Amino acid sequence: MDVRLTSEQRQLRAAAAKLADDLGPGSVSDLADSARIARLEKAVDTAGWRSLRSDGASGVEIALVTEEFGRRLVDVPFLGPVLADDLRGYGLDNDRRWTISAGDRAVDARDCQSVLVLDERRLLAGEIGPGIEGADLTRADAEIRKPLRPLAELPAEQAERWHALALVATTADLVGIARGTHTLATEYAKVREQYGKTIGSYQAVAHLLAEGLALIEGSISVLRHAAWAVDELAPAEAVRAARIAKLYCARAARTVSESAIQVHGGIGNTWDCLAHVYLRRALVSTELFPVRLEEIDCGLS
Repeated sequence: MDVRLTSEQRQLRAAAAKLADDLGPGSVSDLADSARIARLEKAVDTAGWRSLRSDGASGVEIALVTEEFGRRLVDVPFLGPVLADDLRGYGLDNDRRWTISAGDRAVDARDCQSVLVLDERRLLAGEIGPGIEGADLTRADAEIRKPLRPLAELPAEQAERWHALALVATTADLVGIARGTHTLATEYAKVREQYGKTIGSYQAVAHLLAEGLALIEGSISVLRHAAWAVDELAPAEAVRAARIAKLYCARAARTVSESAIQVHGGIGNTWDCLAHVYLRRALVSTELFPVRLEEIDCGLS
């Protein structure tokens, strides 16, 4: 495995990062800014980010974009539609926006009309119902209208490879969240003063941030391998690599997010601090295609 990114992949990551930096929410109040959301939606739609997979993007490239969008809490549909796009060759109507289901709900469903339900190898389609309130303030879930209609029977290999991609995409979102919330905490520690010094100069805070950075570096490594495995290894091996990455990165993202709230002190427990939005998204992404420790045999604890 060559871990180096190609020049095209670096350009893709830079473009996704710029879009997220320019139009992602910079505060909790920005989440209700309809004009900003409209500009972000237009930019994502015009650039074709949701059709990356059908345009030939690899698992690594999907992960790069998802990570940058998670880093800046991009709050228009992307994760659900890009995973639905991977199944576009199985009877999806190109005139509709599709998302995917997790459990009994459609995820990332804002402005989507239809939802895909993968029941083992059976691919079913349904219509989007009323919205459902959830913990994540950046992505909206919705009910799935019944009955569902059958679309296709996926080959076993395709179903497994899609599962690996879904795990990798949610893992990339977690890594981006960890990076974003760690940056938020670091920047705060540089300017917040206590007893005449910035709080980042105190070991208790500096150690929290250093430990978070170490967790992020480990997360990036395990994610890169899992993303590469989506297209390069046998489906069963790709799923196993993705499960290991999801477990590690979910724990790391939660730790880093909770540490960020701690670094912010009292303000970290208020609604106006963006840190809780990162934590909420991390908790929800962990439960999208969740992985249990019993599903792998690497002795992680």
